[in-house]
Amino acid sequence: MAIKDVLRDHGDQLRTDLLTAVIEAASDCAAHCSACADACLEEGTADLNRCIRSDLDCADICTATAKVVGRAGASGAPWLELVRVCAEACASCAEECESHADMHDHCRACADACRRCEQACRELLDAAS
Repeated sequence: MAIKDVLRDHGDQLRTDLLTAVIEAASDCAAHCSACADACLEEGTADLNRCIRSDLDCADICTATAKVVGRAGASGAPWLELVRVCAEACASCAEECESHADMHDHCRACADACRRCEQACRELLDAAS
C-alpha cells in the first residue's frame, strides 16, 4: 500500500496529494544529502566543510519532516512549522551545493533534490494558508 493510500484512510480532511509529495521529496532529499555529505568527505578538502554540515542538517530535518508529516492531523499547527523549517533548510542546502555543482556531480544532484523538496514544502504551506 502506497503512503498516499495510508494517508487517505486518515480520519481528518487532509490534502493527501500534497502531504505525499512532501513525504516522498523529503525522504529523497535526506538520502541525497547523506550521500552528498559522504562524497564530500571523500573529496578530503576543507572547502567542503560547510557543504557537509549543510547536507547533514538538511538530511536530519528532512527525515524528521517526512516522519511527522506522515502523522499529520487536520490542525496542522505543529507540523506546518516543521514543513516551513524544512523548506528553509532545503533552500539553504541547495544554495550551498549549487556553489560546488560545477565541480561535483553529487552536489548538483543534491541541490536538485533539495529544490524539489523545497518546492513540495512550499506548495503544502501555500495550500494550508
